[in-house]
Amino acid sequence: MARTGSASVAAGPTLAVVAREAGVSVPTASKVVNGRQDVAPETRRRVTEALDRLGYVRRPRFDGARAPGLVDLVVQSLGDAEAGAVLHGAEEAAHGAGLEIVVSAAPARTRDGRPERGWLDRLVLRGSSGVLFHLTEPSGPQYAWLEQHRVPFVLIDPVLEPPAGVVSVGAANWRGGVAATEHLLSLGHERVAVIAGHRRTPGGDARVAGYRSALASAGVPERAEYVRHAGADDTAARDRMRELLDLPEPPTAVLVCSDRMALGVYEAVAERGLRVPDDLSVVGFDDLPGARWLAPPLTTVRQPLSEMAATALHLLLRMIDGHRPESTRTELSTRLVDRASTAPPR
Repeated sequence: MARTGSASVAAGPTLAVVAREAGVSVPTASKVVNGRQDVAPETRRRVTEALDRLGYVRRPRFDGARAPGLVDLVVQSLGDAEAGAVLHGAEEAAHGAGLEIVVSAAPARTRDGRPERGWLDRLVLRGSSGVLFHLTEPSGPQYAWLEQHRVPFVLIDPVLEPPAGVVSVGAANWRGGVAATEHLLSLGHERVAVIAGHRRTPGGDARVAGYRSALASAGVPERAEYVRHAGADDTAARDRMRELLDLPEPPTAVLVCSDRMALGVYEAVAERGLRVPDDLSVVGFDDLPGARWLAPPLTTVRQPLSEMAATALHLLLRMIDGHRPESTRTELSTRLVDRASTAPPR
């Protein structure tokens, strides 16, 4: 579900604004909105009047006495390894908060880009408190719909640059690119290539920028022919690796910007009768469960997907309670996991 255009998200009266208008705390305003009884009558009257005066839209919610709160988790594909790690982190955080998670694949859009009504209507009817999106972003109309219905949401590892004001959680991609490249340089490699994902995406561009920064810091000239893009596809990565191996002076090491693409690189190396890491050192990015089962096990940059999901869930809970995060972008640190796919060059 790709976002079309670069529409910004319209701001509306938050619970914090309502609380300030009524002269009460945000938790007290939240109690009134959610129908709690432990609020003085005069306080309830002031908050209610402020809600009406500011046009705050109260979304349907489950009664906590009858059913647990719900949060939707929308993933790009239910079969992805990344989705499993994200679900694990979100479920653990939700369990600790007394919530339940409803998981679904990215909702469809109509031809003109409008929201697929069934999914959006079900979101409100089941009383979902908010939404987490992983590797998929709402379209422009869907952003508008979520804002109109006061449904808070957080993006986990967004592929595209979110509109202004949208809260997201990601990884330190630039630092990961630096660490991976520095590792290869420390082994003695100077002919280091990179196979990146999609062009002009924040995460992918940051990983390549980290690669370039590490080369520059080490005084190793960057070679334009060593920078390839494969769109996060293992078949395309295999083709890009073939092209690199066909160069008059092929690389002795390669940073592959996803573990999935590293599979294609392994295939291309094996086709030529070469071996990893004897003939080519390979570093991946993500540290998906399958990375350790490759032959040889893949050295990779660990992206903390479960922790990112838990952080996103906690941010979402604060937004549900009317608090706005100080920063719209939260980044968690990456780290290199050294296995057996890298070695000094021959």
